[in-house]
Amino acid sequence: MKNLLEPTPYQEILQRIELLQPHSARLWGKMSVAQMLAHCQVPIQVALGDVRSTRSWLGYLLGPLVRSMLTSDKPLSAGSPTDAHFIVKEERNFEMEREKLKNLIHRLHTADTKDMTGRIHPFFGRLTAEQWGKGTYKHLDHHLRQFGV
Repeated sequence: MKNLLEPTPYQEILQRIELLQPHSARLWGKMSVAQMLAHCQVPIQVALGDVRSTRSWLGYLLGPLVRSMLTSDKPLSAGSPTDAHFIVKEERNFEMEREKLKNLIHRLHTADTKDMTGRIHPFFGRLTAEQWGKGTYKHLDHHLRQFGV
């Protein structure tokens, strides 16, 4: 699994984000492209410590059992469940959200991995920096594929 903390996957994701357009059509799901960009920011904010989230009861039960999927090579499938902490319902400004996401990705890529290790994902629980890097790549890849990039 590619890791967003490494240079090549980092550059790849940024290039794919640049291919998005304000009216990019989704291939599945309910979010607009601007909502997706905002949605993708939240787990990165958690990894960076900007946002604290609480564990969901389902996360306590199932998170440890499925945590390995974060680092597996199998891509997330269309219709994968979304943690309630990460749902974005209101419409957003495409350009603003794209810039905010790119800035957060840069911060994550350049962050001290010691600071990231141990931060708590609301579903998967306490993660290592490697799990954050691989899981974030996988999440971004999933949503970029959702919009055809």
